[in-house]
Amino acid sequence: MNVAWWQWMVLGLCLIGFELLIPSFTIIWFGLGAVAVALLLALVPVVPFWLQVLLWAIASVIFTLMWFKYLRPRNNRTNAGQSKEALVGETGIIIRGTSDSYAKGVVRFRIAILGADEWPCYAEAPLSVGDLVEVEDIEGQMLRVRKL
Repeated sequence: MNVAWWQWMVLGLCLIGFELLIPSFTIIWFGLGAVAVALLLALVPVVPFWLQVLLWAIASVIFTLMWFKYLRPRNNRTNAGQSKEALVGETGIIIRGTSDSYAKGVVRFRIAILGADEWPCYAEAPLSVGDLVEVEDIEGQMLRVRKL
């Protein structure tokens, strides 16, 4: 059986196209494996069919492993409903200070975060009105902040 390079290319493009119809994000790697075999056959046209199929399988596995190891986003979940990711690192200004450590104050942000621009907060050190703070953590409805 003699398979030309363009036939592998058509197979690869069809598999990549099927990924649009069946969004499983697995078929694309088999398609890219077929495209890789097509490029190899364009350079070296005399490769036995069994070796072509073996190279296709190996290339598909390598592409799949590369996706899981290097290319896949580490945090592919949405942060909807998770307030910590939305608040940690934000900076604001203290509008109601505290006289004691760990006392309750109020911080205001430039824009509303999670539906509010003012949040109750506390810090390890007393907070004065006008202090610039950064959110370190959220505990229930209270923010733990630190002075900048």
